[in-house]
Amino acid sequence: MNRSEKYEAKTSELIQSIIDKNHFELVDVEFVKEGSDWYLRVYIDKEGGITVDDCELVSRAFNEILDKENYIDDPYIFEVSSPGLTRPLKKEKDYERSIGKLIDIKVFKPVDNCKEFTGILRAYNNNTVTIEIDGKEICFDRKNLALIRLAFC
Repeated sequence: MNRSEKYEAKTSELIQSIIDKNHFELVDVEFVKEGSDWYLRVYIDKEGGITVDDCELVSRAFNEILDKENYIDDPYIFEVSSPGLTRPLKKEKDYERSIGKLIDIKVFKPVDNCKEFTGILRAYNNNTVTIEIDGKEICFDRKNLALIRLAFC
């Protein structure tokens, strides 16, 4: 596990009680470098969508924990936000709730000489994702997925 993964795992563990208490969903945590700055980002959601007040509530509560635990060695900027309409599908529940919906897929290696697809998510398992395009089903190896997310029309 690299440094970013350790910080992400520890953040997920520590923030979960705040998330549960407020009936939110922890969508993702990332510790990434952009330009010269490191960012610790927490993405939350709830039925009906997240508001700025929801983000502020989680941010304020978790800032106290960050100060107390002090487990991140690098200077960083902490952000809490909504995952947005076109968030990537990462967890089992993301796939489950996207069955029957229009999704975008980008692949690392071309499939039928194409690297981008938009279709209806029909099925998934640990190894594959199947979408329907114009009545034809196409099955993708999950190892070949560069990106999979809800399509934004």
